[in-house]
Amino acid sequence: MGRRQQGSLEPKLISDGSVVYAEALWDHVTMDDQELGFKAGDVIEVVDATNKEWWWGRVLDSEGWFPASFVRLRVNQDEPMEEYLSRLEETQEEHSHGMGLLLGPGLPCREQMRTNVINEIMSTERDYIKHLKDICEGYIKQCRKRMDMFTEEQLCTIFGNIEDIYRFQKNFLKCLEKKFNKDEPHLSEIGSCFLEHQTDFQIYSEYCNNHPNACVQLSKLMKLNKYVFFFEACRLLQKMIDISLDGFLLTPVQKICKYPLQLAELLKYTNPQHRDYKDVEAALNGMKNVARLINERKRRLENVDRIAQWQSSIEDWEGEDILSRSSDLIFSGELTKITPPQAKSQQRMFFLFNHQMVYCKKDLLRRDILYYKGRMDMDQMEVLDVEDGKDKELNVSVKNGMRLRSLSGSEVHLLCAKKPEQKQRWLRALADEREQVQHDRETGFSITEGQKKQAMLNACKSHPAGKPKAVTRPYYDFLLRQKHPTLPTSVPQQQVFMLAEPKRKGSTFWHNIGRLTPFKK
Repeated sequence: MGRRQQGSLEPKLISDGSVVYAEALWDHVTMDDQELGFKAGDVIEVVDATNKEWWWGRVLDSEGWFPASFVRLRVNQDEPMEEYLSRLEETQEEHSHGMGLLLGPGLPCREQMRTNVINEIMSTERDYIKHLKDICEGYIKQCRKRMDMFTEEQLCTIFGNIEDIYRFQKNFLKCLEKKFNKDEPHLSEIGSCFLEHQTDFQIYSEYCNNHPNACVQLSKLMKLNKYVFFFEACRLLQKMIDISLDGFLLTPVQKICKYPLQLAELLKYTNPQHRDYKDVEAALNGMKNVARLINERKRRLENVDRIAQWQSSIEDWEGEDILSRSSDLIFSGELTKITPPQAKSQQRMFFLFNHQMVYCKKDLLRRDILYYKGRMDMDQMEVLDVEDGKDKELNVSVKNGMRLRSLSGSEVHLLCAKKPEQKQRWLRALADEREQVQHDRETGFSITEGQKKQAMLNACKSHPAGKPKAVTRPYYDFLLRQKHPTLPTSVPQQQVFMLAEPKRKGSTFWHNIGRLTPFKK
């Protein structure tokens, strides 16, 4: 059944109250709990098909979104389900004789499926380049001619680094085209292209982190008719498809999410003896790592506001802002601080950030109020495990202790935990802090001065002068629960980009996003 006919028939059947079934043509591999996973040949009950690209369906006890292009409607919708499944099973048994199954002229099943995946990757990549070109030449170029309507800062907020992405993707497509075998697509060896450009894909991190700001800025402008008319004129002049600017700006977010899924599909249909197998396997892992890195950077950026909010809650703060050097809380908890030379023992709350550790005193009456007491420069500290017993340097009995000593030897801190397991957790956290600093240095992660200033400004607004400060419950809980992040083993598609896919109805915003997106896969 043709795609157009299928799209028009399905909503009509559902509106009539009929139960509509579709057969899966492709495996739908998903790592998003909002999407419905299935295998080729599965029968899906279609519940909602009002969105042209993504349908909502049910397989056994699972429900979720799935790409409409991955299925075809059953020709005979009136056939009883039991008979259809029985006939389908018989048909599959008749034709399931290993690799001898033919799907195309002279090609075994796996080779034909690999051809389909390769063609899909090449097709969507070419379409994507066109959309990026339309944004850069159709919108940005025209906006720069109208500086009476836009400031450079506004354009940076709305479009982010999409011009950099466009330049990179053009080079990436050239690499794919060189490796693409037009006559025999299944012989194409494109895995190496992803490996060669793996680090380049990290430029998507900046774009994805900025995208929510872009939506806010664009929404403000679109309240004025002159901007609505201007952007529509840009679209018509560039002869672009009929979706609004916010739909175009969503495409890079969607694209970086789809690469791991496409590579997973490609690997599935690549014979282990194929020359491209190892490269595709490595490319899949590489793009998962890119997604994890982007996810981690997004989490870190979101934490900046929370950290600023935390600092604004601390009484008697001294010295530079915590964000001047740090961007992540790694661990926190209560320790006993023994201070030389009198070996004075003090209970303090310690907060370990990357590059520094802050310690505070709890208010005697209101335990949710903290007073700043000092900080340690972790870049200049070495951590030593202290055995239980008499400490020779301070002449005191020590249990569950660890010593932090400056490299110059001028500063020494003896810290004790209540239990051995707490001490071990602190030692792991202190090691994690050093690893994270090194990882940030290698990946070039940093928070811009503008982001830091904005976070502190927002925090100051939430704590007006004259009102008593306290570590309010949400931030206090956040800090106490926070653990050093461990990267997940699967692609964090839903966590990385909540904007990447349409959601279940109930939020018309997500439904509209699905309607706007120009990509099927």
